[in-house]
Amino acid sequence: MKSLLRNTVLAMAAPLLLATGQARAALELNMPRGVTEITREVYGLHMLIFWICVAIGVVVFGAMIWSLIYHRHSKGAKPAQFHESTTVEIAWTLVPFLILIGMAIPAAGTLIKIEDASDADMSIKVTGYQWMWEYEYLDHDVQFFSRLDEATNQARQLKSGIDPTSVDNYLRDVDKYVVVPVDQKVRLLLASNDVIHAWWVPELSGKKDAIPGFINEMWFKAEKTGIYRGQCAELCGRGHGYMPIVVKVVTESEFEAWVNEQGGSMTTDAAEQAASGTQVASAGTTATDAAVDAPADSAAADEGEGQSSEPVQVADAGDAPADGTSEGAAGLSMDDLMAQGKKVYDGQCAACHQVDGSGMAAAGFPAMKGSPVATGDLAEHIDQILNGKGAMPPYKDTLSDEEIAAVITYERNAFGNETGDIIQPADIADAR
Repeated sequence: MKSLLRNTVLAMAAPLLLATGQARAALELNMPRGVTEITREVYGLHMLIFWICVAIGVVVFGAMIWSLIYHRHSKGAKPAQFHESTTVEIAWTLVPFLILIGMAIPAAGTLIKIEDASDADMSIKVTGYQWMWEYEYLDHDVQFFSRLDEATNQARQLKSGIDPTSVDNYLRDVDKYVVVPVDQKVRLLLASNDVIHAWWVPELSGKKDAIPGFINEMWFKAEKTGIYRGQCAELCGRGHGYMPIVVKVVTESEFEAWVNEQGGSMTTDAAEQAASGTQVASAGTTATDAAVDAPADSAAADEGEGQSSEPVQVADAGDAPADGTSEGAAGLSMDDLMAQGKKVYDGQCAACHQVDGSGMAAAGFPAMKGSPVATGDLAEHIDQILNGKGAMPPYKDTLSDEEIAAVITYERNAFGNETGDIIQPADIADAR
């Protein structure tokens, strides 16, 4: 019995004993107050309910303990007879009712505020993907994808040799921040391209689901500049932990400079607003054209039979000089495609197929080295990347033609495959 108890205690304490100093320092026992009016109201409600529960617990357990001590049988106590007492019946009905009313009145007011996204200063459409976020600033003509930052992405790879504790904000940083101005009401229109996700930054707002085929709405108004971190709060698949959210709140002048840097505009005319509304209406069912930086964090190829299509004409390696610097039909050389393809593969495919292309057979992820897909029919390889197969989702809406061409070129010429195939973006465009 003692051995069992000791082992149980050690098992429960192990995570705490293994926690790093940084993690222990960041440990918070209570929810954050946040930097918005709503988060502070929610915090206030949380504490109100907490202390009501504490008071109820003190009264109930205090009465129980006092009764056990002073009205025990050994002292000759006799049980009181108050069966069918009208006074007691009224008391234990009325008191809980009044407590619930006391909690409901302030909670209802806060809930109404949470759902009121009217009179927003700006609107951002947020679309969840497995496993990244797309942001479209409907008022400023800015659009980008936000994914796990490169340092974390490298450290999380199996056999990377990188100590995760050496990476700042491990699993909590992204390559592109959501930038918003301070003291402005920001409305978020939430949609999903695949499964249910949830957008959540605790210090700015609550959480709300992004559901395929629906548009959900939430808002926040940050009152303090700074960087605020969150994550997807809905279990959305094996890459769920790789969907952090980072919001950078800046001054209005800094926000204007950022918008101009992104090639956007601080003003939007009526026609652009109408077009934006059309995009929002269809956000749940169709993805925005992703001819931008939009890699997906999953396997970029799978092994097995696929749907064949018409052969795709590609530049043959034999047409290029031995140094590999000659450009193909669309102007991208083998060196350029291999360099970009390795970046896409390492960031998005290596988690399943491994950096060396060896795969993880036990988990159902085939090897890319010598794969019949990567060394076989090129049209089938392209079709599988575009349209997916089995557990592998399609990437035609989340990877650009250039990224798909690059990663296919890399897969067909790395890991000892050496097919010599050079795939150009035009080949991918023709196959769509």
